[in-house]
Amino acid sequence: MSHIRFSALQAIENRIDLLPDDFSEAESASIASYFGQNVFNDDAMRRFLPENAYLSVKAAIQSGQKLSREVADVVAAGMKEWAQSKGCTHFAHWFQPLTGKTAEKHDSFFTMTHDGRVIEEFTGAALVQQEPDGSSFPSGGMRSTFEARGYTVWDPSSPAFIMDVGGGKTLCIPTIFVTYDGLAQDYKLPLLRSQAFLDKAAVPVCQLFNPQITKVTGTLGWEQEYFVLDEALFNARPDLVMTGRTLLGRPATKHQQLEDHYFGSIPERVYHFMRDLETECHRLGIPVRTRHNEVAPGQYEVAPVFEEINVAVDHNQLLMDVMERVARRHKLRVLLHEKPFAGINGSGKHNNWSLSTNTGVNLLSPGDSPSRNLRFLTFFVNTIMAVYRYADMLRASIAHAGNDHRLGANEAPPAIISVFIGEAMTRLLNRIADGKKTDDAAVKRALDLISKLPNLELDNTDRNRTSPFAFTGNKFEIRAVGSSQNCAAPMTVMNTMVGLQLLDFKRDVDRLMGKGIEKDEAILMTLKKYIRKMKPILFEGNNYSEEWKQEAARRGLSNHANTPEALAVLATPEAEEFYTRSGVLSKKELDAVLNVQLHAYCTKLDIEAKTLTEMVQTLVVPAVVRYQTELAQNLAILKQAGLEESAELQRETLKQIAQHLGAIREGLQALQAAQAKAHAAEDLLTEARLYCEEVKAHMERIRHAADELEGIVDDQYWPLVKYRELLFTR
Repeated sequence: MSHIRFSALQAIENRIDLLPDDFSEAESASIASYFGQNVFNDDAMRRFLPENAYLSVKAAIQSGQKLSREVADVVAAGMKEWAQSKGCTHFAHWFQPLTGKTAEKHDSFFTMTHDGRVIEEFTGAALVQQEPDGSSFPSGGMRSTFEARGYTVWDPSSPAFIMDVGGGKTLCIPTIFVTYDGLAQDYKLPLLRSQAFLDKAAVPVCQLFNPQITKVTGTLGWEQEYFVLDEALFNARPDLVMTGRTLLGRPATKHQQLEDHYFGSIPERVYHFMRDLETECHRLGIPVRTRHNEVAPGQYEVAPVFEEINVAVDHNQLLMDVMERVARRHKLRVLLHEKPFAGINGSGKHNNWSLSTNTGVNLLSPGDSPSRNLRFLTFFVNTIMAVYRYADMLRASIAHAGNDHRLGANEAPPAIISVFIGEAMTRLLNRIADGKKTDDAAVKRALDLISKLPNLELDNTDRNRTSPFAFTGNKFEIRAVGSSQNCAAPMTVMNTMVGLQLLDFKRDVDRLMGKGIEKDEAILMTLKKYIRKMKPILFEGNNYSEEWKQEAARRGLSNHANTPEALAVLATPEAEEFYTRSGVLSKKELDAVLNVQLHAYCTKLDIEAKTLTEMVQTLVVPAVVRYQTELAQNLAILKQAGLEESAELQRETLKQIAQHLGAIREGLQALQAAQAKAHAAEDLLTEARLYCEEVKAHMERIRHAADELEGIVDDQYWPLVKYRELLFTR
């Protein structure tokens, strides 16, 4: 069995790092010369659409206006002409079901007429809506398995693109995915609803300061962390193949403790992969800009410039697909799991969120005039107030099996949601909250304070990497999102909770103005009330400390330490009110989301438990027994030779092996019993809790015993690629 491990290591020695045939050509050209060349973007629409069709699509993008059937036919014809000029033979509706992955069903442009002639066509009907078989996608009870109808509906706000896989080119059309009766069964439709809701709530607040503002859009800049390793090492680890993380593995003596990998020199093979990935991304219009080594050995990060949230989410989902394809070209594998390796940093996906207007203003950026400062303060305070009110909703949006390994593990933000705003803004809010009066003079003093602050978009205070929600100058950074996760989930919650808060803010201000209080004074009075109320969620210290857990409890902040606890919130009346008041999810859709997430959690842990059992029984135990036999034979030989006194090490080693094998045997029995108990649970939430509290605990005990054996057994017998090889073999 150990030959698999050593064959993998030998394969790396013989690697020849090949680049794609057109890679050098793309590298020598400026990015601007090919950026977006595989996207049906504004330039392509101008070239391939008549003016009236072009203007109709732009209106649909900007205001949600529906396209007529006639215009849809014209758009489809132009899109097909563009795609065929690029070599496309097929088209696909590209969507994001609740699996967390993307999905696509390819159809050829060619069809046959009634008289047997072959033609190529792409109609408006095919562009706007299709009916893929929805029976095998998770629905959470929204429909029965035998009800197969599901519909994909074109989302004009996200541009179509061409996916080039192995020389075959397909026109991909971003779509939403709904049931027969129009219920959302994807991530995109709730996100689009939340964007519309946020816009509707934010515009009236903006118009308190500038009547020319007629549209507010959320923006997102994600930071994608990931690991890279050679595909031979990946294939030699059944746990990586089946679960995306190592279920066994003794920490290497050297890992990240020297802090020498972060921002270090990028290994050449990984550098080639990164350049290739960036070229593919730029062709697809994904504006990736940053690349660097992350904290853990073998860990890296890629990040783009900010985009409108819907497009940014699509681009991140597309990037995760493309990076896996590109990695295979380089005989590498990308690991997007939140915790592929125990004992070193896992991977997250920081979501940087802000708000922009049709007038080109970032609402979370202080301005250079009093009115702009009050506007900034309004959106700044209301965002924090939204987090204070709806922290449980935000926590639930990032809850899944992979993220449980990161949150609270002294490498990522804890499960407690708190907000870091820095020293300057903390002093400002405290002075506003402590003021005894809220009158015209108080308003002027508050605005004067803001004008005297250092430029918040520059480094006016140190960062707090332990905070799950941090203000970083002109945006808020949600640091607790998992690396494998669809950004749409936390962004939907972010849009929704801020929208709800802004509705309440406008109501409170209007009520005061109705009593004859001047507008600016009414705004500051309302903000002061919010600042005083939301203080418990503001925290500038070490979120990793035990003291903070105790302090957070005293402040009344929730601490949902694991996925079942976090997801249970979605079954409460508060969650129903949150989603139904905003119109983002109906009660039926919310129940379905909860069921899908719980089922996914249980299924993933069940796969992990079964994989661990198989690995221990078929790989670890046989190898250990062979070494145990060799030691026993050696001990017998020494005894026959009268040298038994010199065999103390062998005897002690055999004793340790027997103890750890016994622990594994007992652990496997307990694990199987815990799985059976979970399977017999009456409901999904109970099943999830049993997996979390019992199944995972037995898996950890088995792992501990196996990892101890890895440190004892002769290296030539050990069948699994070790951490030092996974993390440091290039």
